[in-house]
Amino acid sequence: MDGDALELPIFELPLVLLPGELLPLHIFEERYKRMIDRCLDQGEPFGIVFRDSEGGARRVGCEARVTEVTERFDDGRLNIVVTGERPFKVLDRFEASDFPAGEVEPVEVRAEDSEAEPQESDGASTARHAFAELVERVGGEEPDRAALEALDAYGIAARVELPADTKQRLLELRSEPERMDVLARALGALVDTVARSREIAERARMNGKVVVGDL
Repeated sequence: MDGDALELPIFELPLVLLPGELLPLHIFEERYKRMIDRCLDQGEPFGIVFRDSEGGARRVGCEARVTEVTERFDDGRLNIVVTGERPFKVLDRFEASDFPAGEVEPVEVRAEDSEAEPQESDGASTARHAFAELVERVGGEEPDRAALEALDAYGIAARVELPADTKQRLLELRSEPERMDVLARALGALVDTVARSREIAERARMNGKVVVGDL
């Protein structure tokens, strides 16, 4: 095993977990019950890897740590909440004695991406503006600006329901400005969708008809 690599239990799911994101899971398969029990006993994370609709597993995933067991059933099933930690790249996959596992390499943000920049990038500014508009349209109130400014791309994306492919793209990108650019486009599309839905609903309320062609 490579010096920077480590062995990690792997859970393939049709979803993407991002660093800092909270995710509820229902664990019912025997091998995954064994996996979660081991992680709880040893206080260690496991890996979540996106498996798409065609059954293909991606090479970049995210470490997940169980932060709460909300319910245990008599047959061993569990309801848990996990928190996303750092991304990783899968180097090799294999079946451990009790559950699927893999040799993975943690993916760290490059040092140059962590340096504070004198001015926020256009993508970051656009992403934060779109997120604030989305929150206001859906919830009726603006988010706290100071709290929003403190969030990185992962922090914002973890608070929005995004397509799995978009989240996977964010997970695979190593550059924070590039993640913000992707997020800005995705959030802009969501804002447009919400605005169009509101307009359609208003038209339906006013006259009972929806004219889709001129939207």
